Amino acid sequence: MNEERKDEEPPTIPEVLPVLPLRDIVIFPFMIVPLYVSRERSIKAVDQALAENRMILLAAQKSQDEDEPGPDDIYGIGTAALIMRMLKLPDGRIRVLVQGLSRARTISYLDDPELDHLQARIETVAEPETGEADSLEVEALMRNVKAALDRSQNLGKPISPEVVVIANNMEESGRLADLTASNLDLKVEGAQAILEALDPEERLRRVHELMTKELEVLTMQQEISSQAKGEMDRTQREYFLRQQLKAIQTELGEGNELTEEIAQLAEKAQKAKMPKPVMEEVERQLKKLERMHPDAAETATLRNWLDWMVTLPWNKSTKDNLDLKEAQRILDEDHYGLEKIKERIIEYLAVRSLKDKMKGPLLCFVGPPGVGKTSLGRSIARALGRKFIRLSLGGVKDEAEIRGHRRTYVGSLPGRIIQGIHQVGANNPIFMMDEVDKVGADFRGDPSSALLEVLDPEQNNAFRDHYLGVPFDLSKVMFLTTANLTDTIQPAFLDRMEVIRLPGYTEEEKLEIAKRHLVPKQLEEHGLTEENLSFSDKSLRALINSYTREAGLRNLEREVAAIARKVARRVAEGETGKVRVGPASLSKYVGAPKILPEERLKKDAVGVATGLAWTATGGDVLFIEAMTMKGKGRLSLTGQLGDVMKESAQAALSYARSRAKQWGIRDEFFVTHDLHVHVPEGAIPKDGPSAGITMATALISAFTGRAVRCSLAMTGEITLRGHVLPIGGLKEKILAARRAGIEAIVCPRLNKKELDEVPALLRRGITFHLVDDVDEVLRLALAPLPPSKASGKSKPRPYRARPRRQVNV
Repeated sequence: MNEERKDEEPPTIPEVLPVLPLRDIVIFPFMIVPLYVSRERSIKAVDQALAENRMILLAAQKSQDEDEPGPDDIYGIGTAALIMRMLKLPDGRIRVLVQGLSRARTISYLDDPELDHLQARIETVAEPETGEADSLEVEALMRNVKAALDRSQNLGKPISPEVVVIANNMEESGRLADLTASNLDLKVEGAQAILEALDPEERLRRVHELMTKELEVLTMQQEISSQAKGEMDRTQREYFLRQQLKAIQTELGEGNELTEEIAQLAEKAQKAKMPKPVMEEVERQLKKLERMHPDAAETATLRNWLDWMVTLPWNKSTKDNLDLKEAQRILDEDHYGLEKIKERIIEYLAVRSLKDKMKGPLLCFVGPPGVGKTSLGRSIARALGRKFIRLSLGGVKDEAEIRGHRRTYVGSLPGRIIQGIHQVGANNPIFMMDEVDKVGADFRGDPSSALLEVLDPEQNNAFRDHYLGVPFDLSKVMFLTTANLTDTIQPAFLDRMEVIRLPGYTEEEKLEIAKRHLVPKQLEEHGLTEENLSFSDKSLRALINSYTREAGLRNLEREVAAIARKVARRVAEGETGKVRVGPASLSKYVGAPKILPEERLKKDAVGVATGLAWTATGGDVLFIEAMTMKGKGRLSLTGQLGDVMKESAQAALSYARSRAKQWGIRDEFFVTHDLHVHVPEGAIPKDGPSAGITMATALISAFTGRAVRCSLAMTGEITLRGHVLPIGGLKEKILAARRAGIEAIVCPRLNKKELDEVPALLRRGITFHLVDDVDEVLRLALAPLPPSKASGKSKPRPYRARPRRQVNV
């Protein structure tokens, strides 16, 4: 800012001026300032001023955030100014150069609806003369202010030399105060206070106080800068002195920090009992470190690498608990059921007791969520007396998470495998890798491929982490992995693992687990005892069947926790007495039942067959509906079916057409009728081949008019020749059938081995029919025609379309 001094008479200021509100600046008289105008109302005010007498009222607004300020949002005293120049910018804004003329007080704002900008009636405020009595004090104040301006410039404040020259030649106290205030870093409120100080002496006194404070701040700022510079100089001086001291110590043969550290690393390396090739590499790197400068960046990198090398458990192992009975007791104590896995662990311990050096097994627990796969790993570690490490692989996409980064990178570290072994301090822990079926792959590599070397017993005795650069023996580690599905696991990766499947729990197993583990655990976590809360067997069964239908136990535990929380609140509020939860009181604690019971069809129906399906969370009952209608032989498939399931429907239709004569169906029937196959619960995606025989049964039922037995469910894949192929998830499907009250199940004869492994308790009350072809299925599933439709004919009558009652499933 600078001041323009002119000898000619100032222009006459009219009584009415357009108003330009200013956001963050206060303009003083006789100041020449550039302004950027962007608001539409402000631009129109400038346009009016340029069209009339180039004069405008500049007034600061009270709040900077107000986009459309009104009369109440603008200070009452501003500056009448002359627009000297105006320039329109490409972005729609305008740039104006204004010169303050005089202070002006707003009398009122014009209330004209045709005006689209602010316009006010004003009166100018004349500058009063300084009295003779105060001339000495005013003169002293002026000298102090001029001296302060000069000194602040010397202290580094960015004030133009022209401003200092103008101030030194200025005789009017009010104008000196205005000039000084305009060059101070004042907020809008402070600058407005100076503008509203109409008495020149009072104004100058306020400016003098502000200048004194500004000088103190500048002085302190300069002192801080000097101290910082002195600190830097002292640091440099200390660096040179330390270098000289090191040189003197080297000449005298005295202590050296790096030499002492190298000696300590060498001693630790000897105690670590590394393999010979690894020890040779460490010794080579130690010699290299001796020749390096202590402050070099590579020195720090090499130090970190050596720290990892000498602290890894190259030859440290925990002693296995080879007491088979004790291990069996611990496994039974932690988990109910899961006999296959327990048997496999005891077999491993038996072999381990006979042979010291053996490769650790690689087991993969596959099962639905919540069946205890992860907790089983901790239990195995406790039974064997080993350390336990858990690594979640869900969403891991970077290969460096497994193999580590090369140590040339800044901030590089070993992979998660080596980090875990370093953390537990033993080279034979139980290493559990969770969610291996959810490993990703992108441009950073495929972690599944990196895990091949880690988990392959033939290769992992020389696993080479990128950061270490030397082989590490992982053959003593017992690796456990968990997955919900095996479909997404890389085939080569899956081939290296021994898959043990954990099917969903039966109702009896869930009841026992809840009584032995879930209820005591939740009582302890909520600060309760058996004196406060107890569950009956019937209430737990109701929770299992009506609130938490799942393969695992997570939701069941949540419901038990919900009840425990409500009881804990009662105890905390001072209520006494034991709460006994029964089936009738469940709704009081956890609301109405959340799951409707699965039910089989009430009666035999034509064209509706009951199938069994497998899902990642357990088994389910599936109804398949088939219906014929007049048409042109088209097949419609609905119910959000996958490609494999659609192909099963095509195969079932082809089989039915090939056996049309056997079932008394005319050949032209398939040309004159359309067929619609629908699987209810259409919002749920469905896929898989195991519904093949169910679809064939529903189709032939619709073609012949023979009803399908409602008490029978079936599962099996069909071929074009009518053979029934084996399926998976048999135990989960049997569980679903038991819940729905199914009395008989048809399944492939090739699944007899899996059926024999299903617990006898689960098979009790259900009749199983093992079949080899679809003809056997149809003989079991289709009910005979009513006597009225089958009497008096030596061979089956051709099926004719007829009205039929709609069956709601």
